[in-house]
Amino acid sequence: MNTNQKIAQVHLTTRFKQLLVAVLSVTFGISMYVFMNSFMAGVNNAQTQITFTSMPHIKIYNDLPTDVDPILNVADPNTIVIINNARNIQYAEGIKNADEIKNKLLHFNEITGVTQQLNQNVFVRNGVSKTSASLSGIEIEGENELFETAKYIVEGDLEELDRRSDGIILGTGLARAIGVNTSNNILLTTSEGITKTFKVIGLIETGSNAADKTRALVSIHTARQLFSKNKSYATEVLLNIADYYKAQSLSEEISKLTDYKVEAWQEGNAQLDAANVLRDIVAVAISLTILIVAGFGIYNIMNMTVNEKIKEIAILKAMGFNGKDVIEIFLAQSIVIGFMGGITGLVLGNIIVRLVDNVPFKIATLTTLPVEYSTADYVMAFCFGIIITFIAGYLPARKASKVDPVEILRG
Repeated sequence: MNTNQKIAQVHLTTRFKQLLVAVLSVTFGISMYVFMNSFMAGVNNAQTQITFTSMPHIKIYNDLPTDVDPILNVADPNTIVIINNARNIQYAEGIKNADEIKNKLLHFNEITGVTQQLNQNVFVRNGVSKTSASLSGIEIEGENELFETAKYIVEGDLEELDRRSDGIILGTGLARAIGVNTSNNILLTTSEGITKTFKVIGLIETGSNAADKTRALVSIHTARQLFSKNKSYATEVLLNIADYYKAQSLSEEISKLTDYKVEAWQEGNAQLDAANVLRDIVAVAISLTILIVAGFGIYNIMNMTVNEKIKEIAILKAMGFNGKDVIEIFLAQSIVIGFMGGITGLVLGNIIVRLVDNVPFKIATLTTLPVEYSTADYVMAFCFGIIITFIAGYLPARKASKVDPVEILRG
């Protein structure tokens, strides 16, 4: 060490309590930064995971035309005009050639999975208990590839749907509403009055109460037979991509291949993305506030040290030390404090995150509170800690460098 660094070492070691307080303030700030960002990232990922248990990144379906203008300007008052509401005109429903569309989508490298669904609203009955439900005819392999549906089956086996044409899986909320459990029989009635008996072979719980209270699953082959549809019929073709934030741009490319409506998840669920961004902003704001408060603590300690060492500073300058030497002495102290506090803060933050990761929390597939281990959070926390302690140390050091030794020594 050079002379300036040795003087800085003496200042730090002779006032151990001040050093400890300064290090602890940085430690607390950095550990809270790590914890807040890890926890918020975990919450965002858990929320997104729960949302995408039943919602694809991109959906293709047959939408009613919206380009028909029922208001016409007629110049001749004797002309008779018949006006029809576009939504009252009988159009073909669903997708007739779902297999063909699915095969085209498989050529996109960005797509990680494609499946078909046949969705209809039905009534389910158990004795006198009757309620409406959203029936989904699904492709077992494709459905599990997109939504990991098998993970959310709390009773029964998802693949059993392919082996039983009378098998049905109900959401836990729907099963409670009509008072059934696995191995019980229910009556299912379509909007056209067709009734069929199904056996409950499983229960599913995704963590989304709205979905679990209405959801019912059968195989897509059973659904096509029930609604008298052809073997390539589906109401929706669903697909997931590697980066779901790019769904909007990819949906525009896919729309060139088909006349059906291609809808990215952002069109109807922009609030999900907005909520994630807001949570991230809150986490960063709180963490930076804590670090800035810690910086003020270091600034006060360094400022007190400068005031206490003012005569020593005057003597050093009288001996030939210049302003840069004085800045180096006090800046070195703040850097050491920031480095020590940064390392201990990262360790403490990691311990806190791991403790939270083991707190029991049961919802959907979660068994503990959600956290995210990100190297970037640790790097950013350490960098912010060093920057703030540098600034907090530089201001008093700059003040000390401008001390006039003649005036101080004269008293």
